[in-house]
Amino acid sequence: MTTTPLLQLRGIWKHFPGTQALRDVSMSVFPGEVHALVGENGAGKSTLLKIMFGAYQPDRGTIEIQGRAVILRSPATAIRYGLAMVHQEISLIPQLNAIQNIVLGWEASRLGLIDWADARVRASEALRRLGFRANPMTPVGQLSVAQQQIIELARAVAMDARVIILDEPTATLSMQETEHLFAIIRELKASGHALVYVSHRLPEVFELADRVTVLRDGHLVGTLTRDENFTDATLIRMMVGRQPEVQGTQSGTDTSSALAGEEILRVEGLTRNGIFHDISLTLRRGEVVGVAGMVGSGRTEVVRCIAGADRADHGAIYVRGKHIHLRSPLDAIKVGIAFLPEDRKLQGLILGMSVATNITLPALPTRFGWISRRQQRDLAHAALRQIGTNLEVNRQVRQLSGGTQQKVVLAKWLVTGSDIFLFDEPTRGIDIGAKAEIYRLMHQLKARGAAILMVSSELPEILRMSDRILVMRSGQIVAELQRSEASEEIIVMYASGGKP
Repeated sequence: MTTTPLLQLRGIWKHFPGTQALRDVSMSVFPGEVHALVGENGAGKSTLLKIMFGAYQPDRGTIEIQGRAVILRSPATAIRYGLAMVHQEISLIPQLNAIQNIVLGWEASRLGLIDWADARVRASEALRRLGFRANPMTPVGQLSVAQQQIIELARAVAMDARVIILDEPTATLSMQETEHLFAIIRELKASGHALVYVSHRLPEVFELADRVTVLRDGHLVGTLTRDENFTDATLIRMMVGRQPEVQGTQSGTDTSSALAGEEILRVEGLTRNGIFHDISLTLRRGEVVGVAGMVGSGRTEVVRCIAGADRADHGAIYVRGKHIHLRSPLDAIKVGIAFLPEDRKLQGLILGMSVATNITLPALPTRFGWISRRQQRDLAHAALRQIGTNLEVNRQVRQLSGGTQQKVVLAKWLVTGSDIFLFDEPTRGIDIGAKAEIYRLMHQLKARGAAILMVSSELPEILRMSDRILVMRSGQIVAELQRSEASEEIIVMYASGGKP
């Protein structure tokens, strides 16, 4: 490791109205290094990343690139200095294709015109390295979330940035795509790039990181190297100030027979042509049914049809024994179905509205046709108390961290009295402490007789939370497992087409 870091932050402070987001934080990244940044939601990670990439300017402190102090007034300035950032939430323009999104902002030009031939060559090479198999000329709005994530990564690769900031890059990737990404990261590291890696998945941190910096409540707790006490327990204690007890029944303790009650949801032969085929499942009160499978297996698409967000071509859905016709999410809400979508920003929240408005949207309190703001605030506070969160309910949702936004999505459905909950990647982008709170909430729902259908790409989460597990592959359910007979190896075998 050289003595001069590619990127150095010294004594960074940042204040927002009512919040001291960062207090005297310092961090460095060297050539040929993967430096992980970890901490609970609200610890200041997102703010620090935005300062690194020029989206925010620090109130105090300095930023140095290759030993020279610079002022990053905007992301465009950061890009010119050789920085690139892959955001946790998709930041592509849906109407543009992959090539256009990759070169947006740094297009090569001849006589003032974009050199599309050069752009296509550079972008196509980056996509090839990442194993992108879709048509690069397709508008990205028509691609899956996983494919869009790969385009985000390809943009950083195509720019040949010296410092690459990766914010939860594997959140929507399959296991194969994650392994491919890790190979790319190792290749970039070997070629002298500096990488800042943010992830709530600690196994990824242990696999990739040379050093780890921990933030808590805007403070720098410390930086560890691989040859120091680089363990799960140490990092968790640094992140939360305690050893958190992650709520959830451990794999192997099968409680489904004791807790599950009457059937509340039944799906028969549900089919969406070209997407999934002949899906049949049941869901009973007081149970969690997990849905596992690779990205593209059809898990999310099935849940969206049950939620009324998309229409199936064939099949039937029964709620409490009654055949229902879902023409829209409103129809699902009316029969007690709550849907927590995979993409909370686009599908679960209205970012420009307040916390109170978002939470009460499914059940707006009215009086003589007028919305009662007092009741709206009271309902929001009550819902937030149920999930152990204290928020300023008049604050805009766009100002919250990703994990806190997810909590608002959860709180929204507590005001409706729903008893069927469809969770699609419920802890995506959520820190360890917040995961424990969400698991606690799921157990509370289960204990009072609610039924939960949960899609998750995290197999430990599937095994920990599920009473039964459905495994999907190529748009079909290929296995149904009791918790006591399931393991990561068995699930992966079914999901990838093998036979245990």
